Amino acid sequence: MEIPKDDGGKRLLGIPTVMDRVIQQAIAQVLTPIFEPGFSESSFGFRPGRNAHQAIKQVQAHVKDGYAIAVDIDLAKFFDAPQEVPLGDTVNHDVLMKILGRTIRDKALLSLIGRYLRAGVLVGEHIEPSAIGTPQNGPLSPLLANILLNELDHELEGRGHRFARYADDMVILVKSQRAGERVMQSLTRYLEGRLKLKLNPAKSKVAKMSDCGFLGFTINRGKIRWLEKKLAAFKHRVKELTGRSWGVSMEYRLHKLGQYVRGWLGYFGISEYYRPIPELDEWLRRRIRMCYWKQWRWPRTKISHLLALGISLKTAIQHGVSSKSYWHMARTPAMQQALNNDWLQRQGVPSIKQLWCKAQGYTS
Repeated sequence: MEIPKDDGGKRLLGIPTVMDRVIQQAIAQVLTPIFEPGFSESSFGFRPGRNAHQAIKQVQAHVKDGYAIAVDIDLAKFFDAPQEVPLGDTVNHDVLMKILGRTIRDKALLSLIGRYLRAGVLVGEHIEPSAIGTPQNGPLSPLLANILLNELDHELEGRGHRFARYADDMVILVKSQRAGERVMQSLTRYLEGRLKLKLNPAKSKVAKMSDCGFLGFTINRGKIRWLEKKLAAFKHRVKELTGRSWGVSMEYRLHKLGQYVRGWLGYFGISEYYRPIPELDEWLRRRIRMCYWKQWRWPRTKISHLLALGISLKTAIQHGVSSKSYWHMARTPAMQQALNNDWLQRQGVPSIKQLWCKAQGYTS
């Protein structure tokens, strides 16, 4: 199965059968307590009790300590297993199996893991072989990726580097551009020579941390901020959920909108940049008012609703017969008075400011 990636490419998902998923999960449950104690403290992806927020906060701590230059590492097609990727551009099975063999003595288990790695991916009506790679979506793949990249983690620790890794997303922090360039060259040789992995030159770079992204965030002047492209994606999705042509009930629309906004702020709410929050709240409420104005549709319906919401007869009529755009009418004083913030919140419209404050740990 293929899914789109952020850069416009495609990623192949290896979706196991129910039986294979159960077996893979069982293997992962057995292997995790064996390998977990040996994993690096700077590894945060797919591990019990660890998450992306901890990773970005560790990066923030390193930046505050003066390590403001990032060696932004992007491994080429790390999780992919397509037939067109040259050998070495993704996870090499021989290297991975050799690492597993240092700890696992059960040859039957090793053989079973090897078979899962080589199982292939269904593309259309044909199964494409996977001589390399750890296809995403299998319960075992995240653990195998961590086992392989744990070699890199310990190499970095041995060199005294400060870093944070979440799955195949990694950033190493140094104090100067020159040091960053040296680290990039050295790691490129290590990854290609020892782990048979390659960097994606288009996405890997040495730059100020404020010019780099990590897990959807950057660090600017010591503060965590979400990336602008993530905010753009958020606004695009909200526009879809508040589109005038979406023929669903307002109750369902607000339910789906609330789910999305709460989920987005639950992750991106750790951004410490407050300035856009009030503006986002105002913009969201305006879009909801626009949806109500569109839903009311006919002048008589608009007038009756405005009257019911406390607007004077003269103002209600002036608004009800207006030919101005939905977007314009959503910002008029009468609509803001009728569908005020408290009223919208009672209908289920989420408050971005309240959700952000909650994510920041503020009590009010």
